[in-house]
Amino acid sequence: MDLRYSESDLVFRAELREWLTRSLADLADPPARDDWPARVRYDTHWQRRLFDGGYAGMSWPREYGGRDASPSEQLIFLEETTRARAPYVGVNFVGTLHCGPTLIAEGTDDQKRDHLPKILSGDEVWCQCFSEPDAGSDLAGLRTRAVRDGDHYVVTGQKTWCSFGHVGDFGELLVRTDPDVSKHRGITWLILPMDLPGIEVRPIETVLGSSEFCEVFFDEVRVPVENRVGAENDGWRVTNVTLSFERGTAFVSEMVDALRMAEELAPSVHDVAERRELAHVVAELDGLWALTKRNVSQAARDGSPGRGAFMLKLAYSEARDRLGELCMRVLDRGAFDVHDERVEERLRTLSIPIAAGTSQIQRNIISERLLGLPKEQQWAKSS
Repeated sequence: MDLRYSESDLVFRAELREWLTRSLADLADPPARDDWPARVRYDTHWQRRLFDGGYAGMSWPREYGGRDASPSEQLIFLEETTRARAPYVGVNFVGTLHCGPTLIAEGTDDQKRDHLPKILSGDEVWCQCFSEPDAGSDLAGLRTRAVRDGDHYVVTGQKTWCSFGHVGDFGELLVRTDPDVSKHRGITWLILPMDLPGIEVRPIETVLGSSEFCEVFFDEVRVPVENRVGAENDGWRVTNVTLSFERGTAFVSEMVDALRMAEELAPSVHDVAERRELAHVVAELDGLWALTKRNVSQAARDGSPGRGAFMLKLAYSEARDRLGELCMRVLDRGAFDVHDERVEERLRTLSIPIAAGTSQIQRNIISERLLGLPKEQQWAKSS
């Protein structure tokens, strides 16, 4: 794609800025971080404003309430909403950035019709039920079982680090439907109504004091077979569609925010070596922005951001990690001033090389799938 913006893009940017100015003027202050009923109301209210204004689901088909916008307009939207400090997707994160794009690419007509408009309007909140206590970065090692019983799957097991599990109406659930084949081939992707009998949700409080993550336990939960996305035992392929969106486009707003963080840090950086280090990080983020444009363009054309998604996630994690370390080094104790709204952003930097696939796993994926290098040697453990 052309990395320059067209005249029509500039018109769209001006219209969006004007809409944001009006829409943010009377928006209430964000609620307390631990007031989840208020956070759900706040985030879904903003999602509804986007929907009514024609700015929800920028890349989604119009038939499901989206805008069907060009790749450049999608990026302008992310740039402008981040710079205007508009509310982030919040509790709508999994639905708008993971499940919705996955359903567009892999869902049935009924699944698209039933869920996509409600995700965009804020009427459905989704959570993610992927990771397990012994299957995080090695997600294919999951053990939560789903046994076919007529028109239902009977699900038993445990998930952890489930984003927004305690407020989700639906969840994206990965289960093992065939334990007798290789671990990648026996997985199925299900739409999970979170109000089904047998589901227990326990919030997890993190070191940052946040509680958007949960443990979820399943005790013979009956999920309709019609809720399956893709074929039975084809869930790993569908999962990689989901993860490609998470790794390829879900970090866009964070990238713009990282650039802003670097700009705000610059006046405090006086050491020549540290200024050079900051300049290198900013240059990397600028380069990743160009790669993001390529990924979004490919997603609009082919339905997936493709191989660039894997490279983006790894490179962004490394750049953001270096920026976070530089912030803490330059600001010293001031980096942890409880009155500074950036404290959480700086601390969260520590989790970015882990979230959505560790950097070590990402390097393996790139080396094996993109570069065609030999698979990692599985050394036998010595007795």
